[in-house]
Parts: sequence; structure tokens; C-alpha cells
Amino acid sequence: MTTPFPDCYSCRQNASHDALPPRERIASDARWRVAHSISTSLPGWLVLIPRRHVTSIAGLTEEESADLGRWQVRLSRALHDATGCAKTYVAQFAEKPGFEHVHFHVVPRMADLAPELHGPKAFALLNPPEAERVPTTEMDRIALALRERLECG
Repeated sequence: MTTPFPDCYSCRQNASHDALPPRERIASDARWRVAHSISTSLPGWLVLIPRRHVTSIAGLTEEESADLGRWQVRLSRALHDATGCAKTYVAQFAEKPGFEHVHFHVVPRMADLAPELHGPKAFALLNPPEAERVPTTEMDRIALALRERLECG
């Protein structure tokens, strides 16, 4: 399937939805897709992505907006059940070249996370050296555990 935005990573992934591995399609509906972050050292770092190309929150439709809140709460609950995290952080920037497509980071904050990584400092856990990244097999394991919780909830 082709995408009208070939330079957009999220649009390319959305166009390939059915062929994606579990880590790239944890859950989805007509408007949103959930994936594990592709470059993090924190297991369970999720990304909530609109299925259509949009580059600002103001560009979301009323339906997308209504679903957004439900997805954020559902994902936070599933992460708590699956990882035992103390809370989740939700953030949205969409500024990195190739990743301007709106996406929301849903980040599990574990009880034992070092205080110097609390709040926005958790973003230090993104883009680590390859050897420190969550292995794809672990991302897929987490994805399937989350998918089961989301289907039951």
C-alpha cells in the first residue's frame, strides 16, 4: 500500500498495518494505532499514533480527540497491569524530522526509576546506543501482553 506522505515514518507504518510485527500494532481502531517506541531503553514505552496524517493537535478531528482521551487512559491502565508501573507520563512534541506526524508518548514510570529521570527527563531514555535498546523480541512480548489486556478491558 502506498502513502501520500512517503517521508513520514508513521504514515508508512500505518499503510503497512496488517504486515507490521506486534510491537508496531499493539492495538488499533479506525483512528489510532499503538506501537512500542522503536528506540528506547525503557520497556513498555508506547506511542499512540493517529491513522491519518496530521501534524498538530489542533488538526485532530472531534472524533479523534474524543478517542484520544480514552486511548490514553486505557493504555495507562494496561501498562500498570502489565508492568506494575507507579504511573504513566503522556507527552507530545512531533518535531523530529521524519516524525512530525502527531504522536503521543505514553511512558511507564516505574517505582524504582532514578529520580534524575522523572518527568520530562525520562526522554533521556530515548535514542540510546543500539546495545541499550529494548530488544525487538522483548517489545513483541510486551506488545502481546498489552494487547491481551486491552482486548479484555
